[in-house]
Amino acid sequence: MTIKINNKIVGYNVAKEDEPAAETETSREEASKPNNIIQMHEKVERPEMLVGSTYKIKTPLTEHALYVTINDIILNPGTEHELRRPFEVFINSKSMDHFQWIVALTRIISAVFRKGGDVTFLVEELRSVFDPRGGYFKKGGVFMPSLVAEIGDAIENHLRMIGMLKAEGLDEHQQQLVDAKRKEFEQRQSSTQSPTKNEEASSSFPDGAQLCNKCQHKAMIQMDGCLTCLNCGDSKCG
Repeated sequence: MTIKINNKIVGYNVAKEDEPAAETETSREEASKPNNIIQMHEKVERPEMLVGSTYKIKTPLTEHALYVTINDIILNPGTEHELRRPFEVFINSKSMDHFQWIVALTRIISAVFRKGGDVTFLVEELRSVFDPRGGYFKKGGVFMPSLVAEIGDAIENHLRMIGMLKAEGLDEHQQQLVDAKRKEFEQRQSSTQSPTKNEEASSSFPDGAQLCNKCQHKAMIQMDGCLTCLNCGDSKCG
């Protein structure tokens, strides 16, 4: 069979016997995929209404709380390809001390959201920012190296909620080990604590626990001559 080539040949390769079948299967798969699926990109227009969530940030660094609002766009609504993706972020506060850099930060983050693709890298970038004056502990004993890092923490929580990030929990065996270590520690402390203090200790991490460098919780306690985290199971002894 003769095939007429009208365009200029810019390259070639040797076809193998098993390649035509593979190409045919690939072409069939591509043909079966719907071509009207909308993915997030910068040309997606903003609808009149967006759904979102607001996160409150209260730190010892500022007198007034910050409120981080992240609005999401729903792509391909009502279909099996429905996706919820972050579209824009706003940060509001009564305090005007950080107004300039907060406005700049929200515009940059919103631009990254609208660009599409994998935007989860923002979490790690923001949480890696350290305040030269020192960090602080938020509610729950989690260490935050800066206000920007806590904004990144709020974005991480939101991305987990909409399914863009998966929770990195312990597996069954690791959780059993952590629970056993915590129970053993509480039993040792029960002999020296009053019932009221013992109940308070069992509801949170022990007083005097050190900061875990892995999960940033004050949950590192000395067990059998080794520092062990009661939150994530990290141990200095391996």
